[in-house]
Parts: sequence; C-alpha cells; structure tokens
Amino acid sequence: MALEFKTQAGCQEYFSKAHEMVRRSVRDFVKKEILPNIDEWEEAGEFPMALYAKAGDVGILGIGYPEELGGTPGDIFFKVAASEELMRSGSGGLVAGLGSLDIAIPPIIRHGTDDQKERFIKPVLAGKKIAALGITEPSGGSDVARLRTTAVRDGDVYVVNGSKTFITSGCRADQVTCAVRTGEEGAHGISFLVIEKGTPGFSTSTKLRKMGWWASDTAELFFDDCRVPVVNRIGEENQGFYIIMENFQAERLSLAIMANMTAQLALDEALRYAREREAFGKPLTGFQVTRHKLAELATLVEISREYTYRVAARMDAGIDQIKEVSMAKNFACSVSNRVTYEAVQVFGGFGFMRGYLVERLYRDNRVLSIGGGTTEIMNEIISKLL
Repeated sequence: MALEFKTQAGCQEYFSKAHEMVRRSVRDFVKKEILPNIDEWEEAGEFPMALYAKAGDVGILGIGYPEELGGTPGDIFFKVAASEELMRSGSGGLVAGLGSLDIAIPPIIRHGTDDQKERFIKPVLAGKKIAALGITEPSGGSDVARLRTTAVRDGDVYVVNGSKTFITSGCRADQVTCAVRTGEEGAHGISFLVIEKGTPGFSTSTKLRKMGWWASDTAELFFDDCRVPVVNRIGEENQGFYIIMENFQAERLSLAIMANMTAQLALDEALRYAREREAFGKPLTGFQVTRHKLAELATLVEISREYTYRVAARMDAGIDQIKEVSMAKNFACSVSNRVTYEAVQVFGGFGFMRGYLVERLYRDNRVLSIGGGTTEIMNEIISKLL
C-alpha cells in the first residue's frame, strides 16, 4: 500500500503531522526490513534486489514524485524525513544504493517526454527496475564539462563510446541516465541519454572495492559502439550541462542530509558509550573534557542541521540556492568529519573494531566530502558567487 499524505501549505515549521507520519512509516520499514540484516549485507557488499520492490510497495521510493507516475507528491521535507530515517540503518551505502534513483530520474521527470516517463520512471518508482546516474569519468572527476564519452548521431541512433566510473548501483542498474558528448568541447556539447541494460556494446565492471559504503555496488561502465535510440535522449541535444547543474543542487542537499545524520548517529553512539564506559572509577561523562567535547559536537550538529533545513525550505520555495547548498554541504561534511573522528576517539580501541557502528560511520563518512562535487569544488562555486 502506498503512503498517503498531503502538504500543509503555509506551515511555519519544517515538519507537520503528515511529515511525521512518513517518518514513522520509514522508521518502521528500517526496523523491520533493514536493521536485522544490515551487518550481513555490509559484509556481502550488497543488499538484496528484493528490497527495492519492498520499498516501492510501501511507497518509499515514490516520495516526492508525481502521483501519475506512481509517486506520492509532497514538499521537499517529505523526502528529507524519509532520507533521515533511512540513514538510521547506519549504512550510508545502503541508502546510496536504494536512493540512486533520486539522482538518476529527476532529469527525466523535468525534461523527459511522456513516453520516456512511462518507460523510465514508473518501473523504477515501483521498485521493479534500478536506475543509476552516469556522469563521472576516469579522466575527469569533478570537471564534468570536459567529459569524453562520445555519442555520434547515426540516423535514429547515437553510437556511444567511452566509460564512466564510481557509478552507484552501476553493476545492477537496469538503466543509466548518462551524460555524453554530442557536440563541441566544453559545457555546450553535452547531452543526456538513457542507456538500458542489455544494449549491445554496454558492459560493466565487477563491483569496485571501496573504503566505505560497502552495501552499495559501485562500478565502471564501458561503451563500445553502443547504439542507443535517439528517442532515449533526455531534453534537447547539447543542453545536458544545464541539466547536470540543475541536478547537482538536489544531490548536494541529499549529501548534506546524509552528513548530518551520520554525525547525529555517531554523536548518539558516543553519548551512550560515554555514559556506560567507566575509567578510573567513574563514567567517561564524569570527566569535564569528555562532557565539553560532547557539548561542542552536539552544538555543531544542531547548527548544521538547522542551516540545511533552511536551505531546503528556500529550494522548495523556488529560490536559487547554488551558493547556499554548496555551503550547507561543506559545513555538514566538516561537522560529520569531526564528529565521526571524535566518536571513534571516545570509544578508544573499540572504535577501531569492526562490528561497532562508529567504525562504519567513520569509513562511510569519508566519501561525503567527495561525492556530488568535492569540498574544493564547493568552495570554488561559493567564491564565485560571493
């Protein structure tokens, strides 16, 4: 049964009763379907594909998307609430893998034809197909304007050659929303194609072995004279760079939310352990140095979360937040860097051991300052807009 809720217009708080209903529903899903198995899935390096179907059945995948496509529309805070609760799984990799559709299908939602939405959106929101986004290349990294994967028009198809890397859900994706070069060098020669699994000339690597996000499959994608129908192009030819920039705002907000929740979970674990662990005859919270450290971390988490919410609210109101969302991502990641580090420090040797949540949070956290645009790229964007 799909979740049902309505936006409460004019509400001065970020979260209404409707948002809290979504939060409870996703929290229950995490407790029932994810938490009993997450340690096993982390070690396996993937989670069952059946989890997509389960998340689709209860409406989690469709939150924030049009009803006519199988989604449940609502303001941005429905998605924020769901994302925060999914992060309570303690696995950034699972959240990234299950949520790869949220960076793969928005370009189709905004710029796709009715036929494309029918083919590439409905099955994904239902949990029947997996969608991935293909932008990053081995030679380019954050410099997306210089991507080299080419798509040459040949009648009613594009012939695609090149490769992508660090693609979340890349091994198992049924479709990839892929940025390709259809025109001149630079930002003005980029287009988007949906490249489907099984297309001759399209292949993937085995799962890449990563420092963190173990539960998500990450792959390289290869295109060797891969013939993609022109009807799979999203939007106008050579206008893809603007779609990428549009997509980045939502992705950076999502990563800020992940960073804030990573920090919150690490802080919660540190607080619990500091109250239970004794040293020199008293709990760690009996030492001022520990109490003050925890107080400072809690302050940073609160500030980062509130600023992220404010940026989200302005984005939802249609106000351009390119500079502000870059600030939110950078600040949230810097807070998460510090909190996960200090949480491991509070745990001491146990924080270095597999099987402790803070150890996983510490590893998973590291990619947040890289994905969706590195800290350095965010600072470059901010500096240009000051």
